[in-house]
Amino acid sequence: MTAVHCSRFTEKVAVVTGGSRGIGAAVATRLAAEGAAVVIGYRGNEQAAQDLVSTLSADGGRAVALRADVADPGQTRDLFEQAMDLFGRLDVLASCAGVEHFDALEHITPADFDHVFAINTRGQLFAAQQAAAHMGIGGKIVLTSSVSATRAVFGHTLYAASKAAVEAMVLNLSAELGQRGITINAIAPGGTATDMATEHGASYQHPQLRDTMSLEQWLSVHGALGRLAQPEEVAAGYAFLASDDAAYMTGRTLPVDGGFF
Repeated sequence: MTAVHCSRFTEKVAVVTGGSRGIGAAVATRLAAEGAAVVIGYRGNEQAAQDLVSTLSADGGRAVALRADVADPGQTRDLFEQAMDLFGRLDVLASCAGVEHFDALEHITPADFDHVFAINTRGQLFAAQQAAAHMGIGGKIVLTSSVSATRAVFGHTLYAASKAAVEAMVLNLSAELGQRGITINAIAPGGTATDMATEHGASYQHPQLRDTMSLEQWLSVHGALGRLAQPEEVAAGYAFLASDDAAYMTGRTLPVDGGFF
């Protein structure tokens, strides 16, 4: 487990959707390292989720893995009800479940739209709804947007639109949830060293550069830090927004992108 020298989440309970891999797994690890009991929501990779539970438990953390497909609001509801049955409270939601999509306009189908928005947008909306229903004053909701929501990338329209909608949800829900003492923000990660980046990273480049420049070379000239983020670096942003250090921050999307330009 990553060495962390604070305990901002002692006696708190967090649900992390998409928590079995990538950024979600790093977020679950960071919150557990700071004292939270963590519910790791996963859709299909049970082995990875259970392996993470074993790792966190061996390091002294409290964690459990629960299957839930956030594209199904009923499964999302069950996830939060099970979390409450197990731990009796909910303090943090880190909504990290998501799906990537690249395709040209003429190839996008209604099924593509339904799939991407069901997970990236509707899934996060109903996760926030369920989290808010079980939180009290001081609750923290952190959703996931993307730097793609504010940057033009070839073939990325559907994905980017699904993430831009998340930023609009965060902004508007902040007023409603603020009356209940709950904050809601989002993280917009840049390129991060995950299996998703391995599969899709080259697609972020201009088509004319994909055969002439490696992803690493492209990042060296389009990012202030010139590299992919490590998942743990992005997870630090989620931990900040989920903590009392961000108590007066709500309705905002925080880019963690290494100065991407």
